[in-house]
Amino acid sequence: MRTVSLRGRVTLTAALVSGVVLVLVALSVHALFGVVVTRSENTVLTDRAQLARQLAQEGVSPEDLITRVDTHSVRVRLVLPDGRTFGSLDHRLAEDSTTKTRLIKLTGPGTLNDGRLTLQVDTPLIARVQSRLGLLLALATTGAIAVISLGLWFGVRRALAPLDAMTRLARDIAHGHLGRRLEPSRTDTELGRTAAAFDEMLDALEGALRDTAAAEARARASEQRIRVFVGDAAHELRTPITGVRSLAEAVFQQPADTDPEDRQRMLLLLVRETQRAGRLVDDLLDLARIDAGLQLRLEPVDLSELTAPHLDRMRMLHPHTEFRLTGEAATVPADPERISQILTNLCSNACQAMKDDGSVTVELRAYADAVDVVVSDSGPGIPAGDRERIFDRLVRLDHARHHRPDGSGLGLAIARGLARAHGGDLTCADPAPGTPGAVFVLRLPRSAPPARP
Repeated sequence: MRTVSLRGRVTLTAALVSGVVLVLVALSVHALFGVVVTRSENTVLTDRAQLARQLAQEGVSPEDLITRVDTHSVRVRLVLPDGRTFGSLDHRLAEDSTTKTRLIKLTGPGTLNDGRLTLQVDTPLIARVQSRLGLLLALATTGAIAVISLGLWFGVRRALAPLDAMTRLARDIAHGHLGRRLEPSRTDTELGRTAAAFDEMLDALEGALRDTAAAEARARASEQRIRVFVGDAAHELRTPITGVRSLAEAVFQQPADTDPEDRQRMLLLLVRETQRAGRLVDDLLDLARIDAGLQLRLEPVDLSELTAPHLDRMRMLHPHTEFRLTGEAATVPADPERISQILTNLCSNACQAMKDDGSVTVELRAYADAVDVVVSDSGPGIPAGDRERIFDRLVRLDHARHHRPDGSGLGLAIARGLARAHGGDLTCADPAPGTPGAVFVLRLPRSAPPARP
């Protein structure tokens, strides 16, 4: 960006425009003067010719005619029939074709009869007048341009004073003096609109600074949570990995005559520890995908048709638990695989809490803009103070850890993340008064969630 002085640019531009206009006006005046002079020459010649004819009719002498017709602006030459010549016009000038000349023949009773009178405009006089007019126009134009330039140079400085105020304010804000504004008295002028836009920019800038500070605080808190999460994840992975390593070393160090049943039992334990570590890694990958923006395969899903086969599978896995499905059929745009993953987590947690002895009810509640999938059980329930904390990552309640020692504490966090990826949510609600057990509400909207970048 070229940083030429705005004051100089405005002054120069205005002076150039004014100069061009004044020069054009001067040229126009000079040209119009020429047109007027030309018309005046014709008029003067015509008047002098009529006067000469009138005097010839009156029979005046040649001397009187020359005296009355020959003036400073018009010169004449009179040639009588007998060859005598009168007037101040030289015969060479009379024959000059570049000057305004008119030749007339006189008639009358006296000596002027059949005389030839030549009238010619005094061209040098007209030329001097035009030259002086041109000089005066040039001097006037030059003087006007000089006066305009000086006036603009000092006037523009005052006109640009609001810009200087903006500059001072910007420097003050750059030095940390926030909160100051221009506050224009009028916003319907160019400077008023500029000042208002400047104030709006300052408001946005200070708002961005506050948002940045808040974002930094959130980033630091998030970084702290990530550190805790990484530490907890490493701690959780250490147990199965340590078991895998110990069992692998034990299997490797077994003598050749080891009982095949003992070897088979140790290999089975090794496979279980490996599966446990694999489940934890899969859960961590699911959380990473959710944080990065999970890509869902949305399609119209009938929740009743999706839930019924799922409960049939749960009955096979937990034959001592009663599973019920109530409510009316409802269709929502969803990823059926991810919804099944949420239901599996909720039902499995309920079965673990009840020790496969109780009932699990899945109720569908349809609303105008959403559908609730309510999963309730007859287990010990969840304390009110823990109903939100259970959705944190790597959090397991004491009784849950006792009944499910191989859990990672990530299932509910993943289930809530999947629900929110659908544009809904997963919450732990209060059970009905006098009713034991836990109640989880999965809310799914009837409209597809907006696409995530």
